[in-house]
Amino acid sequence: MNLKHPLTRWALFFLALAIPFSLFASEGEVVAHGAGETFLWIAVILLVAKVSGLIERFGQPAVLGELVAGVVLGNLVLIGLNIFELIKSNEIISFLAELGVVILLFQIGLESNIQKMRRVGVRAFLVAIVGVVAPFILGTYIVGPLIFPGLSLSAYLFLGATLTATSVGITARVFKDLKKLQTPEAQIVLGAAVIDDVMGLIILAVVSAIVTVGGVSIGAIGLITGKAILFLVGAIVLGQLFAPKIGRLFSLIHTGSGMKFTLAISFGLVFAFLADAIGLAPIVGAFAAGLVLDPVHFKFFKNPSIVGEIKRSIKTANPETKNQVTEVIERHAEKHIEELIEPVSFLLVPLFFVVTGMGVQLETLFNFKILAIALAITAVAFAGKIVSGLVAGKVKKSIVGWGMVPRGEVGLIFATIGKELGVVSDTMFSVIIIMVILTTLLTPPILTFILRRSEKE
Repeated sequence: MNLKHPLTRWALFFLALAIPFSLFASEGEVVAHGAGETFLWIAVILLVAKVSGLIERFGQPAVLGELVAGVVLGNLVLIGLNIFELIKSNEIISFLAELGVVILLFQIGLESNIQKMRRVGVRAFLVAIVGVVAPFILGTYIVGPLIFPGLSLSAYLFLGATLTATSVGITARVFKDLKKLQTPEAQIVLGAAVIDDVMGLIILAVVSAIVTVGGVSIGAIGLITGKAILFLVGAIVLGQLFAPKIGRLFSLIHTGSGMKFTLAISFGLVFAFLADAIGLAPIVGAFAAGLVLDPVHFKFFKNPSIVGEIKRSIKTANPETKNQVTEVIERHAEKHIEELIEPVSFLLVPLFFVVTGMGVQLETLFNFKILAIALAITAVAFAGKIVSGLVAGKVKKSIVGWGMVPRGEVGLIFATIGKELGVVSDTMFSVIIIMVILTTLLTPPILTFILRRSEKE
């Protein structure tokens, strides 16, 4: 055995983890524990996520390693190892994972340039329209009736609605890992994903209303649409007007990093709450908050004259001291919010992707009939989103199309609501689960390959 090989070390690492965790299992039964064990589970998830980063040595983004690691942990029960099942039912970890994706989208908003997004706004809108309409029509009126004959229209509507979803967190993480967030393709995908989320919300609300009350009024659709548009436009327009004042206010309140971090993170969380309050996904609010704060830089010095005074006072100092002081001033005078948020993302974002991976149930792949149907639905899911790249304009259309593919947790939410309403059968739910698995796990390596190939062209 080659102990120096990364994969060997990874295997030994997981073996070492299994030994202490055996203390929490008794005759195959997992025993519930308190807050102390939750801390331990969080530590395990973070360590597993970090070790899974070895996948970057093979040219793949870290998010793929985190998702795969989660899939492995979540399915060890298939070989009789059920000590990690407690993580799935741990409400604290579930909450932290949801907070992680909110922080991620807040970060993405901070690193996105609203001027660039404005320049690609029309293209992003067109991409979102095609990326929603194409899979919805394919799923509802063509593939659904062919593969699942004899079901109600409501069931087909829910299948089509599920195919419209886009999980922006997964794609955004790939762009972030590869330092491609500022490219036109990334800006189009991010803008389209936000519009996609709003349109998906409208479709889900309409379909749910049809199922529960047998119909929906034009007024109800208009109200849902109006609230979503008003929130997004209002947040961005008002934010752009008041962002400079917010920055000056933050500087006057306190010059320390702690206060600035608190105000910034609170701003993102309040926007997430407001989005949730009107029926939008919290991640949309967090993304909007990041866009609003994008131009804001927190000043470490209240008055520019103080900076000048410091520079004048070190004129007689030796060159080395002068350079060191100048470097400190320049580094801290423009401390961007994303630098303050980044340490929190190191803690919470990996939790989200590992926990998302743990929700994947590989036993659904063992039924050949279900698997065959799922592959057909997955092909439609890929095609319905990839075709949206055709209207992206003069950019790499394949990057935009593939960037819209992942369904992730959004697709699972749609499917779960359909199942709760009684219109999505167990078979259809399993098919949707497989579709979500494949679009979630296959997109990062494919998108990475396309991005790296575009660099060489």
